[in-house]
Amino acid sequence: MRYYWCARIRGLSNVPIIFLSSRDSDGDKIRAITQGGDDYIEKPFSLDLMTAKISAILKRSYSAMDQNLNVLQYGDLVLNADRLKVFSKESEAELTRNECRILTLLMRHNGNLVTRNQLMQFLWDDECFVDDNTLTVNVNRLRKKLSEIGLGDYIKTMKGEGYRLK
Repeated sequence: MRYYWCARIRGLSNVPIIFLSSRDSDGDKIRAITQGGDDYIEKPFSLDLMTAKISAILKRSYSAMDQNLNVLQYGDLVLNADRLKVFSKESEAELTRNECRILTLLMRHNGNLVTRNQLMQFLWDDECFVDDNTLTVNVNRLRKKLSEIGLGDYIKTMKGEGYRLK
């Protein structure tokens, strides 16, 4: 079970993961590392060694990592914008770049109204003309993917105004 959760966490984040275990087989160590763990420390262990390993992993992880982690949560919905994935409980779905950007803006507004105009500018801020229907198509595709992971009613239409999350 611990390997399952390690892989799930790794799917959402690059946060450091260290396994502490009394199991000492190479198979356990290999599985922990291949599922996304950064290190494997066997019990009993030296407190100084564990502190040094944790310190090294934290330095390495956070000096190389962008401090603006691109993971958002709203209710049961978790969005990893860097990986273009949305999660709910045990399910996940892959998003297109535009679907991800729509969901990002909606999540950042925390359930408040986002106008169609705001979304259009956020998605297509260049000078080219984009048909208003293109936004509707993208929102409908996003709704379908959310529905597939059990969140079909998360995007509410505010008739004539825009959208918001429930």
